[in-house]
Amino acid sequence: MHTNSARSPRANLKPKLIIADDHRMVAEGVQHILDEDFELLDIVADGDALVDAVQRLQPDLVVADINMPRCNGMDALKRLRHAGFDTRFVFLTMHMEPALAVAALRAGARGYILKNSAGEDLRNAAQQVMAGATYVTPALGARYISGQMTDMRNLTSKQLQVLRLVGEGLRSKQIALQLGLSVRTVEAHKYTMMQVLGVHSTLELVRRAQDLGLLF
Repeated sequence: MHTNSARSPRANLKPKLIIADDHRMVAEGVQHILDEDFELLDIVADGDALVDAVQRLQPDLVVADINMPRCNGMDALKRLRHAGFDTRFVFLTMHMEPALAVAALRAGARGYILKNSAGEDLRNAAQQVMAGATYVTPALGARYISGQMTDMRNLTSKQLQVLRLVGEGLRSKQIALQLGLSVRTVEAHKYTMMQVLGVHSTLELVRRAQDLGLLF
């Protein structure tokens, strides 16, 4: 088991940080916010590079986006947990779905923060996570604490619309046209539902939705 929790040579040093985001300006903003409290080891732009960097450098904290090329942040976290690394993860994302926050925490993340409130939340979240706590951005925290996020079938009405059209065999472009959404938004809804329902492909998503009675 790899762990960063007890390293006496670092006792009086700043904890070590890796940032993962495919938007360089976002990554540099995170660096600026946390620079006073953390020593930056690396900035990476995709999930594969993140897995490699954590294995090589063994940071104390990772701040990562979920949507990244090659391997998304959630899958990178799962790969590292499977390999025995218990590095603390904080996800910094634009996804506001409470159920996706639950999926991230169940995968092993210790924090979940929205990008639109990063300036207010990030430093506080990093400090709490390093102290052993779990931090969910306040915009989602009330629903998280109240337990409304525990039902993995509690998808939004828009997600259910997308899901039913996926179940009818429509492609993302067709769904986007029918619902008046962008293709990217449709893909984001599909991704969130796959994470929430614990599947890895559109076919598995449809089958899982059928099993749960979400399609009729």
